[in-house]
Amino acid sequence: MEIKDIDKQVLKNPLTKEQAAEQFAKKTKELNLKHAFTFDEAWEIGQELRRKKEFRNKMQKISENFKNSKDFITGKEVNKLNPLKHLFADGCYIREIFNPAGQLILTKIHKKKHPFFLMEGEMIVLTDNGVETLKAPHYGITEPGTQRVIYSKTDCTFITVHATENTNIKEIEKEVIADDYKDPEITLDQVKLIKENI
Repeated sequence: MEIKDIDKQVLKNPLTKEQAAEQFAKKTKELNLKHAFTFDEAWEIGQELRRKKEFRNKMQKISENFKNSKDFITGKEVNKLNPLKHLFADGCYIREIFNPAGQLILTKIHKKKHPFFLMEGEMIVLTDNGVETLKAPHYGITEPGTQRVIYSKTDCTFITVHATENTNIKEIEKEVIADDYKDPEITLDQVKLIKENI
């Protein structure tokens, strides 16, 4: 079995952890390989990458369903319901958005790591880590490749802070928002995950 065959097998007929460990040991010996990681480390990274990929595939389907819904709104309608405030500080763009109670939101795909702050309200959030309930005051970090589905249980005020010297909103959005999961800056998060764990 060649490495390309193993790649196909992973997609079409994945092995159990025990079978994969046996195959890993066999191929390591056959090819006289030296690894900077253990099988368990490689397995955990693989599981995380698969989990992210599955979530992103689901988010693409959710996005298509949202866009095909008669209740889906964009453009000026969104701006009326979700007013934005834009502030700038040295090297920072601060974006504040209001989300009214009862609203279901699909966020954009974030390219850059940045902090977020829920200043008021309560929301239920679906992320690649599962479902969380966030209650103000709350803060956290958004990782590259993150996209969320948010249900505002109450009126909410949400703030994000982005590192940039730019002050043109459209240009900043191009810097920090990905059109899809194929964006090179998004796929880099998978490479970073591997590097951080090995």
